[in-house]
Amino acid sequence: MGGGLEAISLVELAVRQLRSEILSGALAPGERLVEEQLTRRFGTSRAPLREALRLLGQQGLVEHLPRRGVRVVELSARDIDELFSLRDNLEQFALQCALGDSSVPDPAALATLHDTVVWIEEASVSGVAADHAAAHREFHLALVALAGHHHLLRVYEPLLLQLQLYMATNMRREAEHHRSPREGAVRHRRLYEAIACGDLAAARYELDHHGARVYLGSELGPDEPSTIPLSTRPGTTAG
Repeated sequence: MGGGLEAISLVELAVRQLRSEILSGALAPGERLVEEQLTRRFGTSRAPLREALRLLGQQGLVEHLPRRGVRVVELSARDIDELFSLRDNLEQFALQCALGDSSVPDPAALATLHDTVVWIEEASVSGVAADHAAAHREFHLALVALAGHHHLLRVYEPLLLQLQLYMATNMRREAEHHRSPREGAVRHRRLYEAIACGDLAAARYELDHHGARVYLGSELGPDEPSTIPLSTRPGTTAG
């Protein structure tokens, strides 16, 4: 029994450490994860490490390549653009389901969305990259859950997993441009308040101006609108 608990704790430790390093940028997209190096770093055997890598694969953060090992996930510019575009449309559809035709969001689902806003606000103060990324991910899941559309959520969740690395990169670069993480918290609070008031037009506007890929120019390529300097894009920020 004790050995099982120890193995689980080692897996969790490896998952948390690697997830934190990936989302903070310490491990870059495409970087190989060498088992021998990682087992030495974590002081563990290969079994819990491989389980941790399997779980991170399910979370969309690493990919297993036949005969080439494991690397941090790396998407093409087209993949990133298509996934973000699809995410945008699914979230707009979720808002329409939740607020259209005088609909009122489920109070419990709205309370969950509020809790994620508070989490984002707390993470913006703590400055822990992994917490910040997790809080933003949970906010967007809670937003889509407002629709009460189970198949929509089933489609949306794996999409968000694929994008979380690039969402975290966008937020990190926003901070590098000397913008406070609290600005992102303010944007999410505004979006929440528009939803809580049942104002579909205001909620859609806030979502349109969420700026999820403003700082992903190098990943999206020189022709993407996200490479336009922030100062020339009024009302558009990252988040």
